[in-house]
Amino acid sequence: MASNSFSVLGPDLKVTGNISASEDLHIDGSVDGDINCASLVQGEASAITGAIQADSARLAGTVEGSITAKTLVILKTAKITGDVFYDTLTIEQGATVEGKFAQRAHGSAHAESSDDGEPKLSLAN
Repeated sequence: MASNSFSVLGPDLKVTGNISASEDLHIDGSVDGDINCASLVQGEASAITGAIQADSARLAGTVEGSITAKTLVILKTAKITGDVFYDTLTIEQGATVEGKFAQRAHGSAHAESSDDGEPKLSLAN
């Protein structure tokens, strides 16, 4: 993981189908399909319809589908419809989320290292 490789889907791109990236992915366009990557950054004008699975995700656009991430940041411009599974979660004031929140299964390394087994939730201004 020493490389700093990343892929970008520009604002003019619309992808229909699943996306899998072994490293980092930045999406400014729209995706109709599931996304699986190491790190996801979503731009404000981006729209994703499908499940997201990533080690870390920073979401600023529209997501319709479930999200599973070790580290998840939901920015104030985000509008999410779907269930959210996380190890650590930050939500900026003003973000819209419709769905259930749940800490990821205790089988993950991060969940086992938690002090009291409680989900970690923080609110950012």
